[in-house]
Amino acid sequence: MLKAERHKIIMNKLIENQKVNTIDLAVNLDVSEDTIRRDLNELDKKGLLEKVYGGAFPIVDKPANIFDIAIVNQDKKDIIGKKALSLIADGQVIIMSGGTTNLAFAKLIPSDLKATIYTYSLPIAMQLSQHPNVELIFIGGKMQKNAMVTIGMDVVQVLSKLKADICFMGVSSINVRLGLTEMGYEVSIVKKAMMQASDRVVSMVTSEKLNTKMPYGVCELSQLNTIITDLNPKSSILEEYVKAGVQVL
Repeated sequence: MLKAERHKIIMNKLIENQKVNTIDLAVNLDVSEDTIRRDLNELDKKGLLEKVYGGAFPIVDKPANIFDIAIVNQDKKDIIGKKALSLIADGQVIIMSGGTTNLAFAKLIPSDLKATIYTYSLPIAMQLSQHPNVELIFIGGKMQKNAMVTIGMDVVQVLSKLKADICFMGVSSINVRLGLTEMGYEVSIVKKAMMQASDRVVSMVTSEKLNTKMPYGVCELSQLNTIITDLNPKSSILEEYVKAGVQVL
């Protein structure tokens, strides 16, 4: 297959899935992972995508205002956020990971909620700063600029000292066999610490991320208490997750 043909296929998959994975592309296009990395590097230099470790994402124009962040699949994420509202209550200690699904959720949280919320996501912290009755703690650390979240041992150390009632975790990929997986190693470590600090773990997953995988494991499916998707819980796509014993909303 010619390089130009590969590039066209990669860009089409990026438009369709809003991300591409190096390993999956290598298998689907029957070439080496090194070839795919060179393709992604070339497309990145041309400004056609944003290469990250293990794959690539579409180029997103950076907003002039932190509150104007574009949320892809906003309708799906609003459905998830509305379902998640049923799990929050006054007096809770909550941890929220980064990601636009949790950002959409944060925008739906009632202004009169009285809770303590920890987050290492700058956009979510900025959003929650508008809630007068929320005691907001932003967890500082090394900033991952593309996602605007903090990562590293500083974040892990803070999380290790917390005891939260519930955590809402945005997810890059999930499947029944491998559980939750992430694109980046450091993010996977932070999410493991987030889970260990919480009595209840809620995974926020848009339907296109179901039955996919990324390079770094976060946890097995059995370690989740609840999965919230934009689908009807009775959807056939979710049958295996229900059989695995996880609550599906």
